Amino acid sequence: MNSFSDIIETIKKYDKIVILRHQNPDPDALGSQTGLATALREAYPDKKILIGGHNAEGLKWLSTMDEVSDDDYNGALVISVDTANTPRVDDDRFNNGDFLIKIDHHPNDEAYGDQLFVNTDASSCSEIIADLIDSTEELTLTKSVAYYLYAGIVGDTGRFMYPSTTEHTLNIAARLVSLGIDFSGINQSMNEITLAQAKLQGELFNRLKVDKSGAAVAVIDLDLMKKLGINQEKANSVVSTPGRLHEVTSWLEAVQKDDGTFRMHLRSQGPVINGLAKEHDGGGHPLASGANAKNLDEVNQMFKELIEIVQDFKSKGE
Repeated sequence: MNSFSDIIETIKKYDKIVILRHQNPDPDALGSQTGLATALREAYPDKKILIGGHNAEGLKWLSTMDEVSDDDYNGALVISVDTANTPRVDDDRFNNGDFLIKIDHHPNDEAYGDQLFVNTDASSCSEIIADLIDSTEELTLTKSVAYYLYAGIVGDTGRFMYPSTTEHTLNIAARLVSLGIDFSGINQSMNEITLAQAKLQGELFNRLKVDKSGAAVAVIDLDLMKKLGINQEKANSVVSTPGRLHEVTSWLEAVQKDDGTFRMHLRSQGPVINGLAKEHDGGGHPLASGANAKNLDEVNQMFKELIEIVQDFKSKGE
């Protein structure tokens, strides 16, 4: 594991820097990526600093990506943030640079990169970027940087409701707010959904299967998304919805992809579920992970395994 000072020294050596994050980005991926890029642009105006990946339609209010050419990678420093493993990096050219740094808060199952800094105790990668900036006089936590980092922290802590929120997290958030950012506007943008997404929430409750153990599963198939006029990205807005139910302890949401397979979203309020995700082509945090299922049979198998996990958790009185 490298130190913040190691990373800063490497950054200072390169005139071209490309910052990447994971596919299907959430606010923390975009917040840490763009927050770091903004801090570096302000500190080193003569460096060429680009952010890469596909734009997320529902998060264009937060950040949009640069056009990154093949030549931009030639001799460049590449920094990957908020991305646990290389298959999830949102640009297959991430290894085409001269040097690669990984900065992340997920379990370090793939220790890729020439340098890496991973802190699984951090609420978010945006929190780590704030700490990185604070660690050196080279960078400054400005209002423009704070906007992105606050959005990332709020996104990954579920507005400070998740167990990953610590005193340190709240102290950083308070500092970001003190810089004069429009935190109310950020919160409103995150909270806002379309009428179609609201209707999807109602459909979700109708489709949700809740086992007596407290495990639950819901399938959002292509037919439902077509009926409501929403895409897979917008369907992801209801991932946290089952957690509002008193009867639900841990849950799966299966969102069907165009090829008929399913993107699996796993969430929990106690039982550790990232082991289940790893067994099904995925991974993530102990209480929030993602995986993949080839078909409904695999979705149902995952539900059975989740029931066992929740039963075991409750039998131990954890």
